[in-house]
Amino acid sequence: MSNPKSNIQANDRNDDNQIAHLATMPENIVLDKWAESGFEWSGVVAPTSFERLSALLTDDHEQSNLQLSTRLYRQSNVIHLATHLKGEVWLTCQRCLQPVAVDLTDDYDIALLEDDSQVGLIDEETQDYLLLDEVISEQTPERLLPIKKMIEDEIILKTPMAPKHDDCEMAASQVGDIPEEETENPFAALAALKGKL
Repeated sequence: MSNPKSNIQANDRNDDNQIAHLATMPENIVLDKWAESGFEWSGVVAPTSFERLSALLTDDHEQSNLQLSTRLYRQSNVIHLATHLKGEVWLTCQRCLQPVAVDLTDDYDIALLEDDSQVGLIDEETQDYLLLDEVISEQTPERLLPIKKMIEDEIILKTPMAPKHDDCEMAASQVGDIPEEETENPFAALAALKGKL
């Protein structure tokens, strides 16, 4: 016989997971609060919820939600923001002007440095990094880390400036024939001068 209390607790946990899954992604987190203990968020995000990305999307195709998980953690005395993104967005092909899917699935990891003295703690060739002074623009008593904006920055960097299908035709169509211009031989004038000399 099953224990009704354990079933209720299991259902509560499932409800909590669904609520977390559908929760709105935070715009900012308090850096000093989460830098030591770590911070995690995961859920489903509409591409249109990112303001700058939304301006790049096509209106001619329905956009699918993106699966996103992000965590703030400290490693070797350096704060990192790691993000896993899965999904695609639809943009306008610059050749045929039809919708084209662009896969954004990737893992991002950015080191957040307090100042230049921490650069030696990371491998500059393989690790992307930002200085916290450049990221935290609002001067408030609590340092707010704009994680949504930072993740959007990474997505936009991965989005091609001129998206196009691998194989498609240009959208331009030609009406009528283009007359060929007769070009004069540039040496004909020299030949004429030579005959006069």
